Amino acid sequence: MPDITLHNTHIFDAKKFQQTLTAEPGQLLSLLRQTIEHAQTAIQHAFEEGADTLETVTARAQFIDQVLIHIFDHYFSDCDQAVSLIAVGGYGRSELHPASDIDLMLLLQDTETDQTRHKLEQFLMLLWDSGLEIGHSVRTLKECVDEARKDITVITNLMESRILSGDAFLFNRMLEATGPDKIWNSREFFEAKLEEQTLRHRKFGDTAYNLEPNIKENPGGLRDLQMIGWVAKRHFGTRILSELVTHNFLSQAEYETLSECQAYLWKIRIHLHFITNRHEDRLIFDFQKQLAQIFGYEDGENNLAIEQFMQKYYRTVMELERLNELLLQLFRQEILYTDTDEDAITINRRFHIINGNIAACHENVFSEHPSSLLEIFLLLELHPEIFGVHAQTIRLIRENRHLIDDGFRASHIARQLFIDIITQPRGVTHELRRMNRYGILAAYIPAFDKIVGRMQYDLFHTYTVDQHTLFVVRNMRRLSVPGFAHEYPLASGIFHHLKKPELLYLAGLFHDIAKGRGGNHADLGAIDAEEFSTRHGRSAKDSQLVGWLVKNHLLMSMVAQRKDISDPEVIYNFAKEVETLTQLDYLYLLTLCDMRATNPKQWNSWKDNLLSELYHRTATALKAGLDSPTQRNIISHEARTSVSRMLEKQGIVSDVLNKLWANFSDDYFIYHTADEISWHSQILLDKKLKHPKVQARINLRGEAEIFIYTRERAGLFFSIASTLEQLGLNIADAKINITNDNYALNSFKVLEHSGCSPEEAWRITEIIEKLSACLSDSGSTVSLENLHRNRAQKSFNVKTKIRFEQLIGKDVTLLNITTKDRPGLLASIAQAFIDCDIHTHHAKISTAGEKALDSFHITDRNNAPLLDDDTIKNLRTALLRRLKH
Repeated sequence: MPDITLHNTHIFDAKKFQQTLTAEPGQLLSLLRQTIEHAQTAIQHAFEEGADTLETVTARAQFIDQVLIHIFDHYFSDCDQAVSLIAVGGYGRSELHPASDIDLMLLLQDTETDQTRHKLEQFLMLLWDSGLEIGHSVRTLKECVDEARKDITVITNLMESRILSGDAFLFNRMLEATGPDKIWNSREFFEAKLEEQTLRHRKFGDTAYNLEPNIKENPGGLRDLQMIGWVAKRHFGTRILSELVTHNFLSQAEYETLSECQAYLWKIRIHLHFITNRHEDRLIFDFQKQLAQIFGYEDGENNLAIEQFMQKYYRTVMELERLNELLLQLFRQEILYTDTDEDAITINRRFHIINGNIAACHENVFSEHPSSLLEIFLLLELHPEIFGVHAQTIRLIRENRHLIDDGFRASHIARQLFIDIITQPRGVTHELRRMNRYGILAAYIPAFDKIVGRMQYDLFHTYTVDQHTLFVVRNMRRLSVPGFAHEYPLASGIFHHLKKPELLYLAGLFHDIAKGRGGNHADLGAIDAEEFSTRHGRSAKDSQLVGWLVKNHLLMSMVAQRKDISDPEVIYNFAKEVETLTQLDYLYLLTLCDMRATNPKQWNSWKDNLLSELYHRTATALKAGLDSPTQRNIISHEARTSVSRMLEKQGIVSDVLNKLWANFSDDYFIYHTADEISWHSQILLDKKLKHPKVQARINLRGEAEIFIYTRERAGLFFSIASTLEQLGLNIADAKINITNDNYALNSFKVLEHSGCSPEEAWRITEIIEKLSACLSDSGSTVSLENLHRNRAQKSFNVKTKIRFEQLIGKDVTLLNITTKDRPGLLASIAQAFIDCDIHTHHAKISTAGEKALDSFHITDRNNAPLLDDDTIKNLRTALLRRLKH
């Protein structure tokens, strides 16, 4: 048996290992572990010194082959029945990454004898004790066939099997009994594997572009590459992908692309296994940083090294997605439709339908009619009976993408085709995604090419920029479907009143198109969007609207999440920026669809309600006119009158309410809704409730509200915030009003860490009881030591920014804090307020991935704005000190 050398590094000495097997059992295990450790170290050294990926995975497989063969032969040389030692799965392909499992099957002719059972136990025990990650099965020939017939994963493993040692005749009988002429013919196998891939893709959200992708299982990952090999082997009997070139299923260029993609993903995977010293296929943030450095990337002015590395990764898996689609389509035509070819159904002189797929009528269609590179996607929308693109036509599209040049983009036909594509009643999202996958979208909109596969290194943006953009358009299209109107009734209603929804789609396509260029991406993107709209026949007014939407696409989200939208002045200023109801309608829809597509895990009903409330308040202001904003005392008076009427119906007379409200400020009535004031008043008038009065409810909008009435004291906000954080709740909004007789009216809206409102009765009771207990004992402290810390957040550093702003006409100072989000953050901020004797009147809490974006209305010990430089400096210092811990 041979020695093994990799890149001039000696890995395995066959003679020495043979001698090892004659050692005493205790010494044998130690020597075996040393042999394995030496080989692993040698393989890693060789790889880092330049051994390529194929050499590396092959060398480890060869090393394990020799170890297993020597040990198997040592134990089974005198076995009383036929036994075959068989490598299956990836190991069967002779592909073994540094920490990959070693999958074995021990095949028996008949049920194991006592002697065989004893030898199997000795053999497997030694392997397990050696530290090798062994996956094994022991089967008779009959069991093997029965299991393979029932389970697609078993037959897949057996297809890739190879014998290492033992009875070769028995192994060959197994191959014959499980061949495609006996079980799982190529058609059945293809359909089952196709379903398997569909389910796997669905598990990963049908996208390869997650922030922390699995390089093996995600769409476009190594499993998709293996899928091609499995189907090819079952149908053609091929062992390696290059044989598909012989069968005219792959062009030489496509094979070379596949090989390059595989080598790149293998290189990442090998490094991942060495970095983690385990079987790890997830590209989590910590590993992305290390890999970017290993692959030689450096931070640029507009792109971090990690972003450059991940863009290369995403573009690689996109290429694999394209080739996976192409080859599976070829297999579908070869395997499913060989005997059922239909006559071509003519669409026009350029395209026809064959077996449900659209196909070019001849190979020169695109070279003779370049505009057909767009026309085909329009035809897919117009003909719902078509379910795909013929494989050869996919090839032709890819081969003719270069025809989309400046002249092509300037043609009236191409421009009209693009507008037609985005204005169809069905299929828009699907075809834009297909255009992106085939490289047509990036060819037609060159600026789009720069965001293909571009990731943003943070926890907020879940997808690459191009995928996020297409998700935004998908969300817009969903609003147009009556069957989904129940999801967002307000938005759906507004959408159906839009005169030109294509303007919304254009804004969606361009809102992030300038990311990564440097400068303000909204400003730069607005220029691109307006120019594109003008070139595509939109009027000056419409093009300006598209540009305005792109320029302001972050405005509504920022106001809703960071400002107090119950403040009439905030609404007035926002309305002035929006200017018209039409612009408000478009901006609201763009914002809603953008936020939903940015990070599904951070989208929730609270943010939905914020946007809809901001929309309604702004629409009311615009309808009333912005020339003479309503005075604050009038708003307060109207709120009192409205609530009085509501409560009179429940038997509470106005005199009782006026007495209750005598010590309340106008601000209380301005910043709370009539429903909130009514609820608070009923609690305060309920003599059965003890002090401090603490109540919680789910309001009409599904939000969890907490109301606390207690004597104002130093550290009150800290006590409440700490208790809520210990309960696992996030404060989304807090309003604190101090009455003239020094009582605090505290109103909180809270969310679970999942982003949902706490709804169960037991949870509401728990919140009330914990807060009541904390507030009843003014000396109590709350421990935040055991709060859960998110693994991914640890990978990011966020520079703390503290900004003070004096609000004109307000008796408070606005404090904005941007810092790294973490458990207990709000309590730490509240502790800094105690340190400096600062009072909190309003808090708006939001997060964007790893960032906390918190705003507070604060005053000094005398309830006056912070005007003194020393006071501001001391608070800044206290905040920075608390936020470090």
